[in-house]
Formats: sequence, C-alpha cells, structure tokens
Amino acid sequence: MILFLASRPVVPTARRLSSAAFRSATAPRPGPPPRGTGAGPAAPRRTDDTDDTDDGAVEATSAHGPRTRPSPRSLLAPYRRLFAVPGAVAFTLAGLVGRVAGSMLGVGVVLMIATVRDSYALAGAVSATGLAVTALTGPLLGRLVDRHGQARVAVPAVAVYALGATAMLLCVHYGAPAWALFVCAVGSSGVPSLGSMTRARWAAVHRDAPAARHTANSFEQVVDEVCFMAGPALAMVLCTAVFPEAGVATAAVLLVVGTLLFAAQRRTEPPPRTHATSAPASASSGAEGSLARSPGLRVVVLTFLATGAVFGSMEVATVAAVESYGHGSASSAVLALQAAGSCVAGLVFGALPVRGSAATRFLAGVAAMAVAALPLLAANGLATLTPLLFLAGMATAPTMISGMTLVHRLTPPTRLNEGMTTVYTGLLVGISAGAAAGGWTVDHLGPAAGYTAPATAAALALLAAAGGAGRLRRSLG
Repeated sequence: MILFLASRPVVPTARRLSSAAFRSATAPRPGPPPRGTGAGPAAPRRTDDTDDTDDGAVEATSAHGPRTRPSPRSLLAPYRRLFAVPGAVAFTLAGLVGRVAGSMLGVGVVLMIATVRDSYALAGAVSATGLAVTALTGPLLGRLVDRHGQARVAVPAVAVYALGATAMLLCVHYGAPAWALFVCAVGSSGVPSLGSMTRARWAAVHRDAPAARHTANSFEQVVDEVCFMAGPALAMVLCTAVFPEAGVATAAVLLVVGTLLFAAQRRTEPPPRTHATSAPASASSGAEGSLARSPGLRVVVLTFLATGAVFGSMEVATVAAVESYGHGSASSAVLALQAAGSCVAGLVFGALPVRGSAATRFLAGVAAMAVAALPLLAANGLATLTPLLFLAGMATAPTMISGMTLVHRLTPPTRLNEGMTTVYTGLLVGISAGAAAGGWTVDHLGPAAGYTAPATAAALALLAAAGGAGRLRRSLG
C-alpha cells in the first residue's frame, strides 16, 4: 500500500482505508435493556442455527396472508417503526457526525502530509502506522466498552485522540521531523468505533423485536456506505480548496463533537454487562476465554479478511481502469456507484423478511460477491464498467449484514463490542493487503488486468466461507 501511494498522483484508494475501522455492520441479537427501564436480564442467547422466526422473518406474513409483493410504502414501514423509539433519532444523528469524520481521516492525513511534505511515501507510511495501531487497539477498546459502558470509555478515548490530532496538525504545519508524525499517528488512532456502539444501542432498544433489529442492522450498513461516499470527498475538497490541514482539522472537530453528543444520550446507552446479568455463553467462546477459540468466529474472521482484500483491491483497480479510459476525474463518481448499489441492497434487505439460517445467508452473499466480480474482468469502458460496479456493490450489504449476524450469535453477550471489533480487525487488515495487491497488479500487469486482484480475493473469501460452513453450523448449534 505504501508503494502504491508513493507511485500514484492521486490517493482515492484511501477511502476504504480511512473508514474501515468504522465499517461495522452488525445484525440482530438480543441485547441488554436500556438504562432506567428496570427490565431484567436479557433473554438467553440462541444457539441453534434456525432463523426462520428470527432476523425479521416474523414479519413474513400479515393479517391478509403472505406478503409476496410488498409495496414501496410497506418497504418504508419497518424504518418508520425503527425510529419510533424515544432517543433513536438523537443517538443516530450524533453517531453519524462522528462516523462521517472517521471516514475523512485517512484521506485527510494522506493529502495533508503529501501536500506539505511532498512525499506520498511518507504520507502512506504514517497512514499505515495509524491503521496498524487501530487494528491492535480496536478489540481492547471494545472489551473496555463492554465492561465499563460506552460513555465512560468513549469520552476519555476521544480526548486522547484530540491531543494526538492536534499534535499532528502542529507537527505538519511547523515542519517537525518525520518521526514525530509517526508518534502522533500512534497517539491519535485509539478511538472506539461509533458504528459498533450505535449497533449495540439498536440491539438494546429493540431487544424484544427481532424484525426491528434486522432492519436496524441493514440501516446501519447503508449509513456506512453514505459515510464512505461523503467523508473522503469532503476531506479532499477541504485539503485542496481551503488549506492542506483543513481536512484533518475538520474531521477532528466533528469526531470529538459527535462522540460527546453520542455519549450524552444516556437514556439509550446499554448498561455494562456482568456475569450476573449475562446470558449463558456457548462452549466454543466462553465469557472469559479468547474469542479466537471459537471455530465459527475464526471462519468469519478469515472470510472478512478476504472480503476486505476485495474492497481494497477493487478501488485500486477501479481508479486505474477509469484513468486508462481517459476519465480520471470520474473515479470518485464511479466508486460512488458501487457504494450506491450496496445502499439500495441494504435498504431492501432490511425491509424484506429474511428466512433461512444465518450461515446459509452468509455463504450465499459471499458467493454473490465472487460471481459479481467476474464480469468486471471484461469491462472495456465506462459504459460497461459503471453498471457492473453497481451490481457488484449490491452483494456487499447482504454479505456484511449476514456476517455480523453470525458474529452476534457466536460472541458472548458480555463481549459484543469486542467481538465486532475483532472481526473488523480482519477486515481492516484485508483492505490494506488488498490495496497493496491491487497496486502491484496494476503496476506489473497493467490496468486491464487490475480486476484480477478483487476477483481472486472474492474467490478466496468464498473458499473460506464454504470450507468453514460446517464449523459455523456446529458452533451455532
């Protein structure tokens, strides 16, 4: 990835890298009661793999029989019910502010350092250092959130981030040595995932409504895609049209404000989990043991690792392909179409009833991603590439949603945030590796062969999911 950043005049591929730590789509799982409700402990976690009455399937019928052709109005009804809960709109908007800021950081840091220091190699190395620290600290912060609560961890963590980001801006502006930038990158990388904490709140406020949790999970995936489209574009405009440090400065302010506003919504904050209030954990992933001991969770992590490589290499290949067609300025718009495809699929997936097991849906989603990547190899212009990318994006949301459904069911309730961040660490590493592999493929084989990298990564993801399907079902049952 560093070599690729150093060899290209633009860095749109940092879009996924900048927000991978915040990309955390989850799925239905019984959660803790909201604060102040006086409700008792959460219901025992299901251990079977039969979802016919879970994940939204309870809405498969109505008083007039099966819903075979839902109207547009009926597709919106689940989302209206989703936000009918007091406080839902408030924590969603507060989290959105911080999540947009998170998607700005990677691009903002790279453009700021590359512009001021005239070195994409240094910019890429500093960005990669921040990503590595995020991958290491994410599961730890997730565990602290589970033990002590969202506000008690997020507020001091974002304060530390603010100090590191401020130091980074000062070091860049006043020409500090390069090593100081790496120190600042380490200090500004440990921020709890607002996406994970938002999904934990949905699980709590809709703990007795599996259909609503499924809709919330799908909605959050759409929010992620919107952030991936808006955040990097905003950072690029600020860095190029205002001043080089404007992107990072704006992102830092938004992240601090969004996190503080989110933490202030105490009414919907899930209480910290304890052994006394926890549901029994499965034998494969005990409440105190390492989450890596769960064979099923290892399958999901491995699959997400390859899936992340699909995302990272897909963007590199797309930028190279669009440039080879002579339309380099259209790269962002073309990539936005891929995200738009995922948004559409996520909204529909969240409104329709879902049947079958979570493991089967996950395997089907990964297979769809592998199949959708193949036609991209034959693209020879924008007219063919853009619709193919839109279709490829439509496989993203259902796959991520189904994967996080499995994470919820394979992770003890006491360690929900830790489980999500552990899995997304694999996704983050995959994105970085995929971007590097995509850059190598373009440089050595040419833009026409660029989509070989995401197609290969998608095939590996399918191999991991199919090969581990049996272990998934055994872990669930």
